[in-house]
Amino acid sequence: MQFGRSYEEFEVGATYKHWPGKTVTEYDDHLFCLLTMNHHPLHLDVHYAEETTQFGKNVVVGNYVYSILLGMSVPDISGKAIANLEIESLRHVAPTFHGDTLYGETTVLDKWESTSKDDRGVVHVETIGYNQDGKVVCIFRRKVMVPKENYLTARGGEQPGRPVPQPDKNWSGPAGA
Repeated sequence: MQFGRSYEEFEVGATYKHWPGKTVTEYDDHLFCLLTMNHHPLHLDVHYAEETTQFGKNVVVGNYVYSILLGMSVPDISGKAIANLEIESLRHVAPTFHGDTLYGETTVLDKWESTSKDDRGVVHVETIGYNQDGKVVCIFRRKVMVPKENYLTARGGEQPGRPVPQPDKNWSGPAGA
């Protein structure tokens, strides 16, 4: 299974549909809020949300929605990244609620070779996140520095740093060896 892409594998205009989706639970949202010290009652207090907001229920904290979508995109976009350079824009265009399932897809807007190092390039992408009804809830654009094939080859190929299992008293080695 592919994990990320080299610079040469990106094509401007290509869209990668990330799979699987993620159903957001109340527990997920509350844990994320508490871990990040966002104690706004819109996210944590059902009574507050029911009585005082236009939605009448808790709204999932936006940074969690963004984080889910960013994570979904890693196997397709930044799994081989050298660096995430910039989040150019981030828009929450509709609310996400407990029980919604998020899906995402990323389109390659542009790409260019590094001017300082010949073994890498930059990919400019836009990710959209939408719920089970197809309603877009979040849109963000980012720039990612990715390696060229020669960078990967020089560092061990597709899975650099992966150790080789060593035979010992618990495992005698590959069958038939």
